[in-house]
Amino acid sequence: MNERAAQLVERLHLRPHPEGGFYAEVHRSVQNVDALDSRPRRAALTSIYFLLPKGAVSRWHRVLSDEVWCYLEGAPIELHLLDTAQPSAHSIALGAVSADTAPQHTVPAGVWQAARSGGDYSLAACMVAPGFDFADFALMAADDPLRDWLARHHPPLAMY
Repeated sequence: MNERAAQLVERLHLRPHPEGGFYAEVHRSVQNVDALDSRPRRAALTSIYFLLPKGAVSRWHRVLSDEVWCYLEGAPIELHLLDTAQPSAHSIALGAVSADTAPQHTVPAGVWQAARSGGDYSLAACMVAPGFDFADFALMAADDPLRDWLARHHPPLAMY
């Protein structure tokens, strides 16, 4: 692991995330809200630090709430989105403001997402509203038919 990435793991008290990479929750709102679906009340907002060192990926997963990714430091983040309504897949580069990157992107509730660092490491902050709960989180199964669709239409994205 890159020296700076190792420092961030230590200083931010990051631990392995089930989807890949490292994370630490830094905020969980004390206010609760109704999600207006079948889920029980959730914290209004949660926020984490999320680190992707070189070679690590955030595997295909979805969250039942909107998730805002904010680039903090390191290499640009390749954020991949898979909307099953069409289906369609596209990628976004998160990084310092430039012609090719923006520092923030919102992944709508229920949209599949995956990510990787474009270099030695990438650090982001991710905010979820209504707040994150692992009951609202799903990793894409190895035998999910969406993987076959990705392999046919976007082969590089099938590896996540």
